[in-house]
Amino acid sequence: MAKAPTRSKRHPRVIRALPALKRAIADFRARRCKIALVPTMGALHAGHLALVLAAQRRADRVIVSIFVNPTQFAPHEDLKTYPQTFAADIAALAALKADLVWAPSVATMYPAGFATRIVPEGPATAGLEDAFRPHFFAGVATVVAKLLIQCEPDIAMFGEKDFQQLKVVIQLARDLDLKTRIVGAPIVREADGLALSSRNRYLSPAERAKAPALHRVLGECAAAIAAGKPIAAVLDQGRKAITGAGFALDYLEARHAGTLAPIASPKAGPIRLLVAARLGTTRLIDNVAV
Repeated sequence: MAKAPTRSKRHPRVIRALPALKRAIADFRARRCKIALVPTMGALHAGHLALVLAAQRRADRVIVSIFVNPTQFAPHEDLKTYPQTFAADIAALAALKADLVWAPSVATMYPAGFATRIVPEGPATAGLEDAFRPHFFAGVATVVAKLLIQCEPDIAMFGEKDFQQLKVVIQLARDLDLKTRIVGAPIVREADGLALSSRNRYLSPAERAKAPALHRVLGECAAAIAAGKPIAAVLDQGRKAITGAGFALDYLEARHAGTLAPIASPKAGPIRLLVAARLGTTRLIDNVAV
């Protein structure tokens, strides 16, 4: 990897049109820069910024995309109220000296006549998020494929909080022979264990006080399974504990960490515990390794 020029201390360049993006990427390539992409929907928090820092350790130039993707929201979900904090996002990225922000409009990503959708299978049909949000992974796969094609990154960073999504994107890049290497990054948490999410700001003070119970129960379940207790019994106790803490539970499952297949014994492979639950109107997801 060639030594790249020092990163600018000014705000990152914001690009909204594809021709300008292609020119910027061509300039990076002319300088023999390794490129990383950090896809986001904005409303950046410390978890996103950790992805940017991880990308900077791996590449010469970092592109951060900010695009609230409408195709991954169902009609009853929070597209219209999803937090948008573009000015604050740009200021945070400037502090990290990110190089470029790709911020296309919906019309740029899905122009009139757009008629193609990627419908993933494999980890996208594991009976986790897909069981509750059947529209979700087709929207994610389509927009991620477009971003990878548009930005031509050598690597792309995704957080492990959306663990099933990470597996779907890895499969996508492999199946479509994309040159980008998908890199997962550890979950960033608040001091009390709550996984960082742009949706955490929806929590009322009372709900925020309850929210760390989700991670606490996950940790207790992981410890019990690691100690040799039967997985099914541990999950039953964990589900009762989560609902008892005031959550409306969608799922708490033990899955093979590589394939997301159901797993009944630690001897069958590495285990990941995954959970989704609601506090009021806010849906939280989390996961831990066993």
